[in-house]
Amino acid sequence: MELKMIESLRAINKGVALVVGFGLLLCAAFVLTDIIMRQIGTSLGGTEEIAGYAMALATSWGMSYTLVELGHVRIDLLRSRFRSFGKAMFDVFSMIVMTGVVVTIAIKAWPVVNRSLVNGSTANTPLETPLIWVQLPWFAGWVWFACMSTLTTLAALSLLLKRRHAETESFVGAFAEQDTLK
Repeated sequence: MELKMIESLRAINKGVALVVGFGLLLCAAFVLTDIIMRQIGTSLGGTEEIAGYAMALATSWGMSYTLVELGHVRIDLLRSRFRSFGKAMFDVFSMIVMTGVVVTIAIKAWPVVNRSLVNGSTANTPLETPLIWVQLPWFAGWVWFACMSTLTTLAALSLLLKRRHAETESFVGAFAEQDTLK
């Protein structure tokens, strides 16, 4: 059950990654268009602001994809010296810590979004972008990452309690570090 859930979450996050990637391509095309227009003496304006927003959104939403693809950086000097159970313990511990941090970020991000919503805040730029347009999807990305991290941690804990230690490595392990140690 745990591995099926992880595979489903992987599939969802691949879709999210494609949408985010497409958004980044659109942003790059917008910036490129602005650069070309500057060469002929005009400009779209606001490219720096919009690119910043795109990067914030890509980061918050991209973290979940990175999680399910084992792309987050970990230093596992001790982990590599243990057998299956010890590795699983380190993996679950690292997921518990990461989940705690991510849930805290998601919780602390809400007051920022709420204040913009209540105050009708806009960016202090020539575009005067309503901040809620950017902050709400940014916040949703952090909430999604918190949910993904929590579900992944619970799946790893479940497998650990069922003594299926080796199976946790496929979705919370640290393969990159193992490859460099050999």
